[in-house]
Amino acid sequence: MSVESTATVIGDFAIALSFLVALGFGAAQVRTAARDRRERLTLTTIRGFQTREIAEHFQRLNSRDMPATRKELESLPAEEQVEIIHYAQEMEMLGLLVYDGIIELELVERTLGDFVVYSWIKYKPFTMDRRSEDPYLNEYFEWLSKRLEDRMNSNPRPPAYVEVNAPQPQA
Repeated sequence: MSVESTATVIGDFAIALSFLVALGFGAAQVRTAARDRRERLTLTTIRGFQTREIAEHFQRLNSRDMPATRKELESLPAEEQVEIIHYAQEMEMLGLLVYDGIIELELVERTLGDFVVYSWIKYKPFTMDRRSEDPYLNEYFEWLSKRLEDRMNSNPRPPAYVEVNAPQPQA
């Protein structure tokens, strides 16, 4: 083999190796960027459930009956109607994000857990009444509630303050 042929082979090998390294680096960058986007969305979503508005709705669910029909909803003041519909939309979006794998079910279970299930129980009569008109109404809210209920019943976790092997805060 001539020196020129050897140099050509080595050059081709170097180019191919450079391409593979660049491809691997690019794939790693794409994965890192996707993970970062997912984490930001998760944090934003969780912060969205840490508002006074959501706390007020939680209190409302605990202290009053929810309307069971569209007619009952329409008999409420407009502001209450909006509050009820808005909360259902929030839960629907959360369910969709979990369904699509953007937010982990475990995180929702750890942050909201049985309140999602409790909320669904309160919203179910109204939703079922409306499903004759819109079969997709609150579908991901219901899906999320069922997944969380199944998870909490089949695999209950001890509270963090009870766990012996809980990670210790760093000083």
